[in-house]
Amino acid sequence: MVTIRSATAHDHEAIWKIFHAVVAPGNTWSFEPTIGRDEALAYWFAPANRCFVAEFDGDVAGTYILKPNHAGLGSHVANAGFMVAPTARRTGVGRAMGEHALCEARRLDFRAMQFNFVVSTNEPAVRLWQALGFRIVGTLPGAFRHSQKGFVDAYVMFRSLVDD
Repeated sequence: MVTIRSATAHDHEAIWKIFHAVVAPGNTWSFEPTIGRDEALAYWFAPANRCFVAEFDGDVAGTYILKPNHAGLGSHVANAGFMVAPTARRTGVGRAMGEHALCEARRLDFRAMQFNFVVSTNEPAVRLWQALGFRIVGTLPGAFRHSQKGFVDAYVMFRSLVDD
């Protein structure tokens, strides 16, 4: 069973371990694979972000952030970023966080959610977001420098939260 709650300072080490494990391979996120702990946590816990953790079998197995995609006249569209510990993949943690993020975004009166940079070769993520109602609304050709595959496309994915 997956439990999702707001992250606290006590979660920093668990989040850093997940962040590092996800980013270091250079295949799904645009962060430098060598990003340091302080810089990573400063990004994840930025003031505009709402940060959550997913617990699976009593351990922090995933984390996500939710924030406005843009300020001002674009602040009604949410943006989010998700990371699942490699040991927790294919357990439902990612789906649970995605569903939670959609509910949380609605609760906060966002009208839509947009992902600005979903790496096209991250097929599990693309499939999950499509299963949760997101559409690919744009392709950024060669926008991501994959550590093994070279330059690959990134997708912009979008979902309305008011047309449900």
